[in-house]
Amino acid sequence: MRVHAGWATGLSAGESDWSLDFAFFKVSIELTDAGHEHIQDIIGLLFKYVELLQHSGVCEWIFEELSAVCETKFHYQDKVPPIDYVVHISSNMQLYPPKDWLIGSSLPTKFSPSVIKMVLDQLSPNNVRIFWESKNFEGHTDRVEPWYGTKYSIEKISSSVIQEWVHSSPDQNLHLPAPNIFIPTDLSLKPVQEKVKFPVLLSRSSYSALWYKPDTLFSTPKAYVKIDFNCPYAGSSPEAEVLTHIFTQLLMDYLNEYAYYAQVAGLNYGVNHTDSGFQVTVLGYNHKLRILLETIIEKISTFRVQTDRFSVIKEMVTKEYENSKYQQPYQQAMYYCSLILQDQTWPWMEQLEVLPLLQPEDLSKFVPAMLSRSFLEFYVAGNIEGNEAELMVRHIEDVLFKCSKPLCQPLFPSQHVTNRVVKLESGTSYFYPSECLNPNDENSALVHYIQVGRDDFKLNVKLQLFALVAKQAAFHQLRSVEQLGYITVLMQRNDCGIRGLQFIIQSTVKGPGNIDQRVEAFLNMFEAKLLEMTADDFKSNVNALIDMKLEKHKNLREESAFFWREITDGTLRFDRKDFEVEALRQLTLQDLIDFFNEYVKVGAPQKKTLSIRVYGNLHSDDYNAETSQPDSAKIENVFSFRKSQSLYGSFKGLSGQMKL
Repeated sequence: MRVHAGWATGLSAGESDWSLDFAFFKVSIELTDAGHEHIQDIIGLLFKYVELLQHSGVCEWIFEELSAVCETKFHYQDKVPPIDYVVHISSNMQLYPPKDWLIGSSLPTKFSPSVIKMVLDQLSPNNVRIFWESKNFEGHTDRVEPWYGTKYSIEKISSSVIQEWVHSSPDQNLHLPAPNIFIPTDLSLKPVQEKVKFPVLLSRSSYSALWYKPDTLFSTPKAYVKIDFNCPYAGSSPEAEVLTHIFTQLLMDYLNEYAYYAQVAGLNYGVNHTDSGFQVTVLGYNHKLRILLETIIEKISTFRVQTDRFSVIKEMVTKEYENSKYQQPYQQAMYYCSLILQDQTWPWMEQLEVLPLLQPEDLSKFVPAMLSRSFLEFYVAGNIEGNEAELMVRHIEDVLFKCSKPLCQPLFPSQHVTNRVVKLESGTSYFYPSECLNPNDENSALVHYIQVGRDDFKLNVKLQLFALVAKQAAFHQLRSVEQLGYITVLMQRNDCGIRGLQFIIQSTVKGPGNIDQRVEAFLNMFEAKLLEMTADDFKSNVNALIDMKLEKHKNLREESAFFWREITDGTLRFDRKDFEVEALRQLTLQDLIDFFNEYVKVGAPQKKTLSIRVYGNLHSDDYNAETSQPDSAKIENVFSFRKSQSLYGSFKGLSGQMKL
């Protein structure tokens, strides 16, 4: 869609709303500001491509390719939660005969050129509705829909007008897709010599570390590869962080057309920026995975800034940051909590401030500097043999570190990533008040965080068990009885191995300060319930938590996410579930009460609390009153506070091994 002109950042197409009697074919295009000015050209190009499809006739090879993709996907689909599977099958039962209940519409049945042609013929200017959404239309509409008060207009467009747009649209090299090279043909399972239960550190050098976990559970021809690029320069300033963000988005943009074929064939990828660099993830059928991965690495090693695409991505990233202002108040409160607790993080407001000043040449200078000192941490899992994983790592090291003009050099020992978290002072209840960034939002929000301590099996299970037994009671009291707000949650929190508990409540009924008082009132009330808990109730809750921990991972993605969290936090307790189950079996009711008295009870001498209070416009008077009164527990400035506090030691260090 005129990508090189910078008119669009995304396009999707497929069946939309449907019933047994009709269906819509929907094309969604995400426009840039420049695209908004070329809407007629864009619609003209869309129908020009439809005409190409119609004139090309119905291609059997495309149907056969689609059938091969669908059949592979059906036979090697990942397990899903049983409740989701039941809903899916019961929906099929309303639409298909019994022999097709499991298949549904997953597999094309037979090649029917006449049916395909009939559908193609329906895609005409005589049979289209166009929805054009933009803030630019503000003040230029004449209707209001009754449910949400959305303002809009309706304008009739004749098919002859659309045909004029088709004829006047720019010439493009429109063509049918090429045969898909990523469709897997080798779906055999690799031999596994022994029942490996946990990841092993297969290799480590000054360039990289390789964690490897063969598939011993799922028996599918799929693999999961994650590469964490630890580049200290990437997180050295707000400017560096936003440039890293633009780099990852631009890299995805460059790969989009090529990798689309891989995604169609069941091979997905992502490039995401992190606090210490960026990550590359590839997941899907292992047969052609290495082709995609090596292409991504090649794009990184030969990265050049294309000025026109830089402008498009910069616009997209700018809107992304600007939209942060419109997050719900509870999301803003959670963000502030992370900003206060996690050392060496930069606020998105500062990144938004530097964005307008950034030019293509800034990124051109930044990327080589960012990559100049790097350490790569690999996690390779699934239907891949150990020697294949090592060859993969060796190839990437050769491209980035060992060529004639290497892009990367190893990190110095002092540069390896560490995760430091603020250690709140015992016996102090800190609070941080802030106005909601959206002045039109009536909701206020509270995050009431109770810090417990460093990762420890016995401490973890006490925290987890308390969260389990208190969760329903908190929901009942604070939401159902007191009706503070629809969003009322009690949950655990884990910041790089530092454990805690948090209440998250969003409300129009009361301001955050009042909600904070209601949370403490609940804890006072729950103390009595805890003391009254019977041995049978305690045992029932312990067994329920054990059952949760013993539940097996459903698919490779889920298993990999669990193990990767251990790697990225630096805790490396891949056997965590076994040890925590054993700790639970030894736990007593008195242990749980003692935990409550030390860490959670209101007024406990060792208790460490942080409350984030975000005020909506209904409670602006409360905010003004709170900020005008001096209070030693009030956090006036996030960064001054963070610099003044002690930090927990990092679990993460040199290749995940050095403890600081």
